[in-house]
Amino acid sequence: MSNLITRRALVGGAAAGAGLLLSGCDKLAQNEGFRKILFSADDVHRGLQRALSNRHSLAKEFRPDQMSPVFRANGTLNPGTPEYTAMAAEKFANWKLQVTGLFNRPMALSLAQLKSMPARTQITRHDCVEGWSAIGKWHGPMLGDILKRADVKPSARYIVFHCADLFHGKNYYESIDMFDAFHPQTILAWMMNDAPITIPHGAPIRLRAERLLGYKQAKYVMGIEAVEALEGFGSGQGGYWEDNVEYDSYAGI
Repeated sequence: MSNLITRRALVGGAAAGAGLLLSGCDKLAQNEGFRKILFSADDVHRGLQRALSNRHSLAKEFRPDQMSPVFRANGTLNPGTPEYTAMAAEKFANWKLQVTGLFNRPMALSLAQLKSMPARTQITRHDCVEGWSAIGKWHGPMLGDILKRADVKPSARYIVFHCADLFHGKNYYESIDMFDAFHPQTILAWMMNDAPITIPHGAPIRLRAERLLGYKQAKYVMGIEAVEALEGFGSGQGGYWEDNVEYDSYAGI
């Protein structure tokens, strides 16, 4: 038997152990102190991935002939708010990405400014927790370059993405930590499959953080905010789905 321990096996073992504890120890699971320990598995998952992978290791990229003939759009297909509808009608000419929070130079960047920045093109696979995958081509500036331009402060630990679509009357949000924010495959894509991103896929820009699962790839991004902690956003779990259906806030692949 091989003595090789893979990152996936190690992380999977930790998650499986947590599941067994929950299923077999109902009384313990109801204890608040025990739950805090148990649900720190998310941090264990994140920590193991950080320890066992190179900071700049890349998600697999594909050839153009491997792209999916259809890349389905899911989640919100059109925010449909008066504000978004007006922006879409003028092809986002007056839209600006709000860069706020823990920056020495907060700013607002127009779509034209984002398009003028050095960009990365990547053909990657989108893995959805619903059980489907698709390979698409994405193009846009690296998020890390935007953070550097705005001079993010050392105290920032997370980037929160504020989006145009509404869920239960509140704007959708997502977040990633600074490790993933500066990863070279984390981009704010304004092109998909060699054309401007369509409304169903998240126009004018969407996040592509290729080492994370699909639900982290926020669409309709209106602003990014650098913060020290996630408390104060939703219920503090890091994103809409994390708050409401207890998805993993890390979502590493």
